[in-house]
Amino acid sequence: MPPTSKQRQIKEIVKCGKEPVHFFNRYVKIQHPTRGLIPFKTYDFQDGCTEAFNNNRFNVVLKSRQLGLSTLAAAYAVWLAVFYKDKSVLVIATKLAVAINFIRKVKIVLNNMPKWLLLPKLVENNKQSVLFSNGSQIKAIPTSEDAGRSEALSLLIVDEAAFVRNFDEVWQGLYSTLSTGGRAIILSTPHGVGNMYHKLYIDAEAGLNEFNSIKLMWDVHPDRDDEWFENESKNMTKVQIAQELMCDFAASGNTFLQTDDIDYLRQSIKPPIERWGPQAGVWLWKYPINDHKYVISADVSRGDAFDYSTFHVIDTAESEVVCEFKGKSPPDEFAVVLAEAGRKYLNALICPENNSYGYALIMKLAEMKYENLYYENEKDRYSAAYGNTNISKIGFQTNAKTRNQILTKFEEVLRRKQLMSYSSRLYDELKTFVWKNGKAQAQKGKNDDLVMSLAIGVWLYDTNPILTQQGQKLSAAMLEAFAVNSNSKDKGNNGDFVNAMSNPLYDMSRPLQLSEDLMPKQHDGQQDFWWLFK
Repeated sequence: MPPTSKQRQIKEIVKCGKEPVHFFNRYVKIQHPTRGLIPFKTYDFQDGCTEAFNNNRFNVVLKSRQLGLSTLAAAYAVWLAVFYKDKSVLVIATKLAVAINFIRKVKIVLNNMPKWLLLPKLVENNKQSVLFSNGSQIKAIPTSEDAGRSEALSLLIVDEAAFVRNFDEVWQGLYSTLSTGGRAIILSTPHGVGNMYHKLYIDAEAGLNEFNSIKLMWDVHPDRDDEWFENESKNMTKVQIAQELMCDFAASGNTFLQTDDIDYLRQSIKPPIERWGPQAGVWLWKYPINDHKYVISADVSRGDAFDYSTFHVIDTAESEVVCEFKGKSPPDEFAVVLAEAGRKYLNALICPENNSYGYALIMKLAEMKYENLYYENEKDRYSAAYGNTNISKIGFQTNAKTRNQILTKFEEVLRRKQLMSYSSRLYDELKTFVWKNGKAQAQKGKNDDLVMSLAIGVWLYDTNPILTQQGQKLSAAMLEAFAVNSNSKDKGNNGDFVNAMSNPLYDMSRPLQLSEDLMPKQHDGQQDFWWLFK
């Protein structure tokens, strides 16, 4: 006896419940941007994604644009909610309009399903959610740090996760809602490196977390060929091509350095031959060479919380970083490590940043009688107040103006491959050192301490001929001509070439004792260094 229409429907319901791809291709309709309402005929890569969604609890998808993954996610959410009871599906979107659009796609699927197939009734139907009589629900909301925290989720979908504001906090809050066996689908095109989505994906690819990784390049779509790519990309920027088509994390972000320059540093990475100091934070790649000159630049922090104290030792003869430090040491302890490195590298010229905690570090270096410190002559302000025409400022002061100067020079030197670095730590910082609101800075949750330290060092040795190999003979002649001593009355501008030539501490051929004006003074029982700083 042939099956009745009712029996065939029941068989189809069972088949659809077991096979989502069958349900998509037989009973789902979608809204095409130019062709209107059409049947959802899935491609092989979409079928592969659906299988992965079923077989893996957590999936993170790195995708090119316009592959229909948001549409697939909407159809998958409908399948789960219609054919299984008490399923809670939450969609996290970048903004309210995107959340509403997701639910619109859900409703297009629901409104065009055969009535006999849509067994649960819609009991709630609004802009951001639909609720079924079987207890299942699909809800889409814009991102917030407490999004979905109070809900026990069956399926979490995060659309364009790389662009979700504070996704690290959002994910931290949502992960606990999946503890009862809930699943997650994290979708996005790339948006730079260092963000939470980037970490989830690269860790998944390396097998370091519980996510299954899926990568969908532009050419997974069967209708796309080289001609399509050429037409699509001809009016796009390099960043847009990387982000929208190539699934390239590094090139998709607005990084301070170009991707090729960052990659050049990656290729140069090698482990240090020696590690010492606090937390073994001093990494050494090359030992000092007797006839070479070294400069050490330092960025000083409080020694706790999130910021690090850092320094770089630059061999000015070879234009390479031979040693670096990154650690959480308070200024006084950092000064000890810095002085030790300075003496190790032939009494290197040390230039610490003198802002904030740099003050305490410089006091400690003076107390330790470290002799070769960078300083600039301060005129005007101090001469008027103290009648002294040669009051000096130790260290490098970073402000809005000088920050731009040193970073511009830093970018130029690295772009031209004029400085060698072997540091994986520097490479990691540069990957997340980006342009944001017109300012070069670390991404949220990342550091730029090594970047700033090295930028100071590059500025010093590249802009002062006395510190470079090619400028050493000229500098020696200039020093002899000027007959420089610690009481020079040079009238040059602060930090200019003449000033550099007239500064005895620039003469790296001989360490000099600090002049009386530069040594700590006793004032009301306390060491008085305040006049060294702006």
